[in-house]
This record gives sequence, C-alpha cells and structure tokens, in this order.
Amino acid sequence: MAASSRAQVLSLYRSLLKESRAFPSYNYRTYALRRVRDAFRENRSVKDPQALELLLNKARDSLAIIQRQVLLTPAEQEHGHSRHTIQRSVLSRSLSLSLSLPFPSLLLLSPGSL
Repeated sequence: MAASSRAQVLSLYRSLLKESRAFPSYNYRTYALRRVRDAFRENRSVKDPQALELLLNKARDSLAIIQRQVLLTPAEQEHGHSRHTIQRSVLSRSLSLSLSLPFPSLLLLSPGSL
C-alpha cells in the first residue's frame, strides 16, 4: 500500500474514532467505537486497490453520517424529538446501505495492517 493510502486510512480511522466519541449517549458512543475498531480489524488484510478504494469511500460516507448524527442529536432533543428514535432511524438506514457489514458502511482497514 502506498504511503498516501496509509495516511488516508489512518486519518479516516482517527476521524471516525474522534466523531464516535462525540455521541452524547454512552450506549451509542461505545457501540460506534467498537464497530469502527472491529471493521478496521476485519479488513486489515485487504490488498486489492479497487477494494481498498471502495472501503475508503464507504468509510467516508459513514464518517459523514456520524458527523450529522452527532450534530442533530442535541438540536432534535431541544425540539422535543426522541434522541433514541432519531439515532435508531439513521443507524438502521445506514446499516441497510452497508450491505450487511459492520456499523454503517465502516469497511475500513486496520491501521495495524498497513
């Protein structure tokens, strides 16, 4: 794997962990962190450049979903919406798009495999 790909993967991994830590709910936070780590471990042996690019794109999509969800949660709570309902709907939509893979499209490589 090229150095730039390694740097991209590590940067994306760190960003996913950072954003996952921002979930206000303990349960969602720990779930997201576990799924990010598990997805990286699962895909640490991927060497195919096309598969790598696919995984990186799906991870970027997941990062965007997590960032939106973290931002929406406090705002929706102020307006009387159930935080649990909103998070659950976003997660279930993401999971259905992820082709039955770990946490919303988190098909990443493990930083240890690079």
